[in-house]
Amino acid sequence: MSSAINYKLLRDKSNRNKILIIIGLFILLILVFIISISFGAASPGINEALSCIVSRIFPSLEINPGSNGTQTIIMNFRLPRVLLSLIAGAGLAASGAAMQGVLKNPLVSSYVLGVSSAAGFGAALAIVFGIGVVSYFEGYLVMLNAFIFSLLAMVIVYFISRLRGITSETVILTGLAVSYFFSAMSSLIQYLAPESEAVRGVVFWLMGSFNTATWDKLLIIFPIVMISIILMIQQSWNINVLSMGESVAVSLGVNSNQVLAIIMILGSLATAAIISFTGVIGFIGLVSPHLARMMIGCDHRFLIPCSVVLGSVLLGASDTISRLIFVPSEIPVGVVTSLVGVPFFVYMLLSKRRQNWS
Repeated sequence: MSSAINYKLLRDKSNRNKILIIIGLFILLILVFIISISFGAASPGINEALSCIVSRIFPSLEINPGSNGTQTIIMNFRLPRVLLSLIAGAGLAASGAAMQGVLKNPLVSSYVLGVSSAAGFGAALAIVFGIGVVSYFEGYLVMLNAFIFSLLAMVIVYFISRLRGITSETVILTGLAVSYFFSAMSSLIQYLAPESEAVRGVVFWLMGSFNTATWDKLLIIFPIVMISIILMIQQSWNINVLSMGESVAVSLGVNSNQVLAIIMILGSLATAAIISFTGVIGFIGLVSPHLARMMIGCDHRFLIPCSVVLGSVLLGASDTISRLIFVPSEIPVGVVTSLVGVPFFVYMLLSKRRQNWS
């Protein structure tokens, strides 16, 4: 009896520690946010940047909002860009954590479904030839194309996998095949492009950037990503059950195919929404869940929220670095995430430490 009580206390203490880690990461996220809005090609400083934002949120307070130039930079350009980077990091990390859980493979993310390569193909069609699946919104042609083709890749992977039985192996292999196909098609479009400027546009889009962030885009992407994250967190217990094996899942009444399909849809939807506005940003969905797993373990009730906060921290910091490293110029944020992600990916491949997925 006493051992059972001690075990319960130990479990509760462990959960409290996990919550404290997530709170600590959230405080780090706030610091990243403050630094990101305060520094760049134009650096008003922390006090002036925060005063500008607070005066807009609470106009009744007698706070000096700063010069008109500072207000324009912070409110029209810097703040939507920083918020977009944090939202994108959260969505990519949540998708990666959930996909790794249901597929029981530590080296996959939502990109395994061919989402990014299909988005690149859709964007290339719009940039080079001006061809769009939906042409009613001319200003959003590239984004709509990227979004629609990303979802198309997910649908193709799902239905092909169903023909052979939906398992983690068939999903991963089918996703790789779809990814290679769309990558080849994107390369073909760049080869056939009539002018070099169009090719440069495709290449720049494929490297990812937040320099086109606006409040209108945030209003579109925020609800899609947040709803997807919430629904993935709701599936966290089912993901935990799946990690124990098919027989355990069946005995507990968890439909593994249904859970896999739900995570595929949610992860692809969040990722498609993000990369259609930002371009391809790699490794956040791969690295963030692994760092989170090292901190708090494999319980997805805590792992997905931890990955969300950590993904926001990493991508927000990466975007800040991309703006500061060659001031006043900037480099695509996808280059920064790759420079960080590739060494970590190699480390995971070479590491002899076994991952615990239970």
